[in-house]
Formats: sequence, C-alpha cells, structure tokens
Amino acid sequence: MMACHSRLVHLGLRDHPKRSTLSDANKRRNSEIFGQIYYLIYRRYQSFLSDSHVKGRMDSRLFIVDSTTISLFQEILKNAGPTPMNGKRKGGIKAHVLMRADQDVPCLVRMTSAATNDSPFLKELFLPKGSVLIFDRGYRSYQQYQRLNDHGITWVTRKKANATLEVVKKRVVSKQQSHIGVISDELVVLGNTQNKRQVRIHARRIVYKDQVSGKEFEFLTNNNQMKPSTIAQLYERRWQVELLFKRLKQNNQLTYFLGDNENAIRIQVWCAMIADLIIKVIQRKVKRPWSFSNLASMLRIHLMSYTTLIHFLENPDRTMRIDDSAQLKLFSSA
Repeated sequence: MMACHSRLVHLGLRDHPKRSTLSDANKRRNSEIFGQIYYLIYRRYQSFLSDSHVKGRMDSRLFIVDSTTISLFQEILKNAGPTPMNGKRKGGIKAHVLMRADQDVPCLVRMTSAATNDSPFLKELFLPKGSVLIFDRGYRSYQQYQRLNDHGITWVTRKKANATLEVVKKRVVSKQQSHIGVISDELVVLGNTQNKRQVRIHARRIVYKDQVSGKEFEFLTNNNQMKPSTIAQLYERRWQVELLFKRLKQNNQLTYFLGDNENAIRIQVWCAMIADLIIKVIQRKVKRPWSFSNLASMLRIHLMSYTTLIHFLENPDRTMRIDDSAQLKLFSSA
C-alpha cells in the first residue's frame, strides 16, 4: 500500500480516485466501447491463442456455449428466482458466452439481465460448416436446432425433463460401448405431435451412465455417425467454460462494483474480460509455465514496475532494472 501511495505522489496525485467519481464517470461512458476494445484485442491474438498442438483436430472446430450470472447489490437488473423472505431482491447481470475450445477465451459475449432466458442467444451464433456446438439443456429451441442442422453444424445437448419426443428406432449398443457406460442409443423425433405449429426435429438420444458418479444422463444430438461414448465425452468438454467463469470471478473484482447503474456494471464486467484475455495472451507467450492465478497476482504486484514484462516473467529471480530512458511496452517486440 505504501509503495502504491508513493507512486501516486510521484505522478502528482495525492489520493486514489473516489468511488463516487468513478461511478459518475462510468454512468456517462458508453459500455459498448469496452466491448469493442475486447473484440479488437481478441481478433489480434485469436490465431496466437489457438493451441498449435491441437490444430487440425476437433478442438479447433469445437465451440461451447453457456452463461453465468453475477449477483448485484441491489435490483438494478432483474434477477431470476423467488423474492427473498425480507422482500429485498438483488439484481443480477448474465453474461452469455461462446468459446472456442482451443482458445479458452470468449469469442462472443452478450450481457443481459439475470432473468433473461438463455435460448435466444443461439440466434446470434453463426459458425463455420462442420463446427461442433455444445450447450446445456437451458438452450432449448427447436427452430434454432433446425437452423444449425441446415448449416451443417453438429450440436450436442442434454434432454430437459419435460421435453416431448417419439422414439423412431432403437440402435444396437455394442458390448464395448455398453461396458464404458452407454445404456441406450435411439433415433427420435423431438416435439409435440399435437402441436402442429411446433417444429419437429429428427435427433438421436443417448442414455449414458457415468462410471464415477453412477448418475445417468440423456444426451441429444443431430450426429448419427459418432460413437455414443464420443457424444458423452464431447458434452463433458462443456466443463471448460465453467472453468472460464470460475477464473473470471476468482481473479477479478466482480462482487464489489464501482457504480450503481447498469452502464457502470457492464463496463466493469467488460474490463474483467479484457484483463482475463490479456493475461491469457501473456500466459501463452511466456515460455516458463505459470498458473493463471499466480500470473494474475504477479501482474498486480508489478503493474507499476518499470520492467519488460515478458523478460521478467521468464526469469523473476533476476533483479529488475529501472529504465527511465524510454517508455516500455506491455509486450516486448522480441
């Protein structure tokens, strides 16, 4: 804290900016600008973020969709769920995210109130033909399933408990597939036969028993060629986006907001995503292995230090040299 204060004095500032000052400023700023900054950084480094070890494999065409809700201190944005016993509802902002598996950062982000349904986000997804899309059962939209079918995109999801379907054909499950947990493999038609206005989708239902937990899962997909166990393994990859959300919330201040208005909250969430993206680029650039949390902590400590960042992270034991002759860049040109 003393070191930070001395730097502020060196810069001619006597104190930190007040929270009210930041809140008022962020109320006037356009939050979309911060979203544009995120996408500019992403487009610049998207090829670099793609792991060279998995290029040409499924990870480069595997996309994961999910959303996360960030609770707020008051009802600025409408939240889902019942009203608490004390009658004081808290708001929430929901971030809908599309992530490519080999990049491990969002390639598309939309922010809504927490009460907003997930399924409309599928309308905004335009993926290359041959892509594989994984999403949770909250994204049920038969019209969007059909659109994905028409564009040659494989999708994998879980069946909702109240989903109506008709079994068309039972497929034979091999002994090998049965041994690793596949219970049944069926061709089905999704949709209510009594509702003529509802789109009906030809799909495949796979019932799978997890060998560790013993729980049974029902998966739906439009792919009839992949092995049933492969479909189950693909859905397990959805956990990657959960790790992304955990990383965002643990390494960024998303429980304490500097503004009490929707615009300021959106700005702070975008800033958290920008920071996450930059740290991910640095993590890929540094040859020395760093865990994400340790790297984020180290960057906080040395944010105001005059040193070449990449060189320092490659050899943190070396004494830092202060170079006052020129402004150093965040990323070295080497």
